[in-house]
Amino acid sequence: MKKITLLVLLIATVGFSQTDAKIYNIINAVSAERIKADVKTLTEFGTRNTFSDTISNTRGIGAARRWIKSQFENISKDCNHCIDVFYQKDLVTKEMSSRVPHDAWIVNVVAVQKGTKYPNRFVIMSGDIDSRNSDGSNFTKDAPGANDNASGMAGTIEAARVLSKYKFESSIVYLGLSGEEQGLFGGAGFAKYAKEKGWDIIGVLNNDMIGNIEGVDGVIDNRSFRIFSEPVSANETERQRKARRFYGGEVDGISRQLARYIHKNVKIYMPEMNPMMIYRLDRFGRGGHHRPFNDLGFAGIRIMEAHENYTQQHQDIRTENGIKYGDTFEHVNFGYAKKLTAVNAINLASLAWAPPSPTTVEIGGIVEASAKLKWNKVEGAKGYKIYWRDTTSPTWDYSRYVEGTQFTLDGIVIDNFFFGVASVGKNGHESVVVFPNKIIR
Repeated sequence: MKKITLLVLLIATVGFSQTDAKIYNIINAVSAERIKADVKTLTEFGTRNTFSDTISNTRGIGAARRWIKSQFENISKDCNHCIDVFYQKDLVTKEMSSRVPHDAWIVNVVAVQKGTKYPNRFVIMSGDIDSRNSDGSNFTKDAPGANDNASGMAGTIEAARVLSKYKFESSIVYLGLSGEEQGLFGGAGFAKYAKEKGWDIIGVLNNDMIGNIEGVDGVIDNRSFRIFSEPVSANETERQRKARRFYGGEVDGISRQLARYIHKNVKIYMPEMNPMMIYRLDRFGRGGHHRPFNDLGFAGIRIMEAHENYTQQHQDIRTENGIKYGDTFEHVNFGYAKKLTAVNAINLASLAWAPPSPTTVEIGGIVEASAKLKWNKVEGAKGYKIYWRDTTSPTWDYSRYVEGTQFTLDGIVIDNFFFGVASVGKNGHESVVVFPNKIIR
């Protein structure tokens, strides 16, 4: 009997260490050619400036967003109407910002693939619809915006094409956001919309520039990419801030845990890639469309290329001193854009297939040679993974799978490590790790 029990435990342990073949199928299904065709179409609208023409069928942001909506609708038709597609909009006025040349509707394109078990839990992939030239308020001059950010928008459409072939327990949102270049208006409007609707957002994967491999510094790299994440929530309470002084968690907010999740998943399923976790909200002094979600307390990160070329960002198309300026089609590497689209797709799938995270994780073990953890039971979870790491490590390096809702790690001194707990589904997919948020007295 003892041997049978050990065998069952061994099988369970092996089962939860294996990878999911469906994830590899998702990677292989992403098409560089489809991304290339979509980027080409988006650049051919001439300009997608937020305040450009909305009437023309061939030029301006109006034509671009109608085309994006039609792509999502076609994808939905192919999967028996599995995706709900609609516009979400907010009015911006000249009084709101000096970068707003005239009053206009900021229109986002939303495509929701509803989950079968948790339809009100959402994981979001976003790209920006709009583009700009040297003058962000100039809405008539050409601004093809090939890499910034037709690449991210095309990647979002392609992820929808691939993932619409599957069913997920949680909902996936494929999101085209507008007004990014003038002040992150689209993201702010949609984050507010989600908050008002009571959406339970697992995380936002904002894709802004995923197609350039040759940096302005001369480095050529088609494997590395950056994951930007803020350390703790922007809307944390004063009580939470004070607790960190005694219990830690300075780099363990929900967005940082989302970044670690993506980093780990890529290392498992796409080991040829080099995900770089960048410990900051965004690039120095700059911003992206994940920030408005962070502002309202949602987990959100930015995925983008590792090496930027500033001669191809926010520039009029021209040649000066032998340098070609402008964000044009020929500068995009579509094999690389395919890889970063796959990075998004496998993480959307893993998160949407996983059970919810625990909401409460308690920890104790002061002046003891062990760490005690306790958490709430999660519906749909077969078991849980306790993670811990050295306090200076960026990643969760050690883990223990258990099937109860409390466990003591004997010999692991609480003072020397940070800890967290994730839920594990019957399919082996894990939730995002939750850092302890309560103390066992």
